[in-house]
Amino acid sequence: MILVGRRFKKEKKTPQGTVKNALEGIIYTFNTEINLRIHLLMTTIVLLGCYILEASFFEVLICLILIGLVITTELINTAIEVVVDMIEPRYNPLAKIAKDTAAGAVLVIASTSAIIGVMIFLPKVLAFIGII
Repeated sequence: MILVGRRFKKEKKTPQGTVKNALEGIIYTFNTEINLRIHLLMTTIVLLGCYILEASFFEVLICLILIGLVITTELINTAIEVVVDMIEPRYNPLAKIAKDTAAGAVLVIASTSAIIGVMIFLPKVLAFIGII
């Protein structure tokens, strides 16, 4: 190990090790954050909707990009919350602001994704059930 700044770092990383660490982070978030599980449920519903409603390639691409953004933002939010809790285990108004702002970022991208999802799927659903 070598000292980097005030922390220790392994001297050599391997691609397998970095993938393993990334997967551990995703699994940790899945196990501890209900919101990630909700996002993954919505991902399943959206992808099934793409298939059933015969979404175009471009529509599926937009959905996949938005899904990636929402899940990535949720993972970053969890990382920020864990770091804030580690640095400041007691209540601190500034820690609250950091955590609330990170959660707000998730809310913004999830809301934007939902609006775009409605714009893509509402006409398809209405046509599917015969209203238009």
